[in-house]
Amino acid sequence: MEIRQLEVFLAVMESGSVTRGADRLGLTPGAVSIQLQKLAIELRTELFIRSGKRLLPTPNADRLAEQGRAIVTSMRKMEEEFAEDGVVDPHPFSFATGATTLIHRLGRPLRQLRKKFPKTQILVTVANTEEIVDGLHARRFDLGLISLPVVEDGLKLIPLFDEEMLLLRPSPVRVRGGHVGTIKPEEVAGSPFLLYPKKSNMRGLIDTYLREMGLQPNVLMEADDTEALKRLVEAGFGCSVLPEFALRGQSRFYHTSRLAGRRLVRHQALAMPVARYPRKVAQSIAKFLQASLAASGDKAEE
Repeated sequence: MEIRQLEVFLAVMESGSVTRGADRLGLTPGAVSIQLQKLAIELRTELFIRSGKRLLPTPNADRLAEQGRAIVTSMRKMEEEFAEDGVVDPHPFSFATGATTLIHRLGRPLRQLRKKFPKTQILVTVANTEEIVDGLHARRFDLGLISLPVVEDGLKLIPLFDEEMLLLRPSPVRVRGGHVGTIKPEEVAGSPFLLYPKKSNMRGLIDTYLREMGLQPNVLMEADDTEALKRLVEAGFGCSVLPEFALRGQSRFYHTSRLAGRRLVRHQALAMPVARYPRKVAQSIAKFLQASLAASGDKAEE
């Protein structure tokens, strides 16, 4: 019996299906099924039975899971203890971040990261905060850069930086980048808005802010991509509220403004799963990214 077989078995037990277990491990469902069959043959026992479309663990599977978790945890602890401060780690490292932050904040830090950890296979996934949090809980990601607030149960959060959100209004003529005006909320009352989807925490943050400023936005369209929303504003479809870093240094067909009275700020943080024996490489990379982003301050990406 191999340790990898136990890891595959535990992934299926914890996720409740072969497909979800395969997604968690980055394998195909067929490869997972083969590993489960080999494990069952080696142990001379049945581990799962099918009930309709559901895969149900047998009592022996429950017994194996209890012992297997202890073995896998011990092996991971041993690997971490002999790792060289997280610089050398044989397993791929999975990092997730939003597209806007990746484009405008992470270019230089990620280049530096690859130089710092040349022997670590670093995989980057672009997703929204909700998908990243789900992936962290399912252990598909080792580290994620997310927007707060989120439910913190099972996650360790490392605060990074705050970023202002600005109001965009269409302009019939090209506007030089850099200037941020101030307008009264009533100046955009009744205007059509183009916002992030309702399910996102960015949308919740914006809705709460606009409501507190006395605005009930007429949401004409929704999109989860900042660049798409920006282009729609330029095309004259309506107003939006977007991260300030995505708006820097550009000549464009929109005005950027703050609503008089209070600024809107989103808080960015690194998040990793809470674990009894966390991967040293995850801790090292989190520390490195935290320092790199702090050092960059509010400098725009080159």
